Amino acid sequence: MHAATERLLTDFLDRIEPAVPLVALWAHGSLGAGDYRPGRSDLDLVAVLDSPVTMQQWRDIKAVHRSLEPPLAALLHCSYLPRQELDDLSTEHVTWAHERIFRRPVTAVTRRELHTAPRRLYGPPPGEVLPPVSDAELEAFVRSDLRDFWLVKTRARRRWLQEVWVDLGVLTVARATVTLREGRLISKREALDVAAGMGAPDTVVADIRARRYGTPPPVLSRFRRARLARAFVRSAIRKALA
Repeated sequence: MHAATERLLTDFLDRIEPAVPLVALWAHGSLGAGDYRPGRSDLDLVAVLDSPVTMQQWRDIKAVHRSLEPPLAALLHCSYLPRQELDDLSTEHVTWAHERIFRRPVTAVTRRELHTAPRRLYGPPPGEVLPPVSDAELEAFVRSDLRDFWLVKTRARRRWLQEVWVDLGVLTVARATVTLREGRLISKREALDVAAGMGAPDTVVADIRARRYGTPPPVLSRFRRARLARAFVRSAIRKALA
C-alpha cells in the first residue's frame, strides 16, 4: 500500500485506541477490495467499541480526526459501533466523515463488504464479531437506496455539474444493478465496465476513469457530462427496480 496511507492508518490507530474503548478496527470499500487509489479513494473504516460513545469520547473522536495529517486525513472516514448495538441495521452510529462528526447507520452494503473483503487493522476479524447480512437484507437496502436517495437526487440538475455526483451516481447504480441481479458486490473498477455494458455514455465512463485511474480524459464539457450522467442514472435506476 501507499506509504503515506500506511502512516496515516498507523497514526490514527495510535491516537484513537487510547481515546475510546476499542475492540476492533477494520477497513472496507476500496481499501479492502484492492481497488484503493491514493488521494482519490476514501479510507472507509469501522471501529467496534466496548461501550457506547460518551460526550467526552465524542469530543475526543473529533480531536483525533482533526489532528491527523492532511491531505489524506480528509479522506479518512470512520463509524464507531458499540458491540451492544451490532445487530440492528437501522441504528445510527457516531461517524466522522467529510471532516465533520454526526450519526448515521452502518449499511447492509458496508456490513457485507466487511464480511467479504475486509482489512483487519486491530482486534478480531469481522466474522468473529459482526453479525452477517442476509441476501434479503442486502437487496432491501439496495432497492431503498436507489429509490429513496439516488432517484430523488436525479430530480435536480445543478448538483450533476459536480464531479462527485457524476462519479458516485454512475458507479453506484452499476454496482447496485449487479448486486440485485447476482447478489454480490463489485469494486468501482469493475463498475466502470459494467456501466459501459449498461449503456452509460462512453465519454462519461472515460471521464470517471480518467479521474480515478489517470487515463487520458475525454473532451467533454461539464454541462454535457451532467446531462448525460443524470439521464443514464435515472434510466438505469428505473430498470434496476423494475
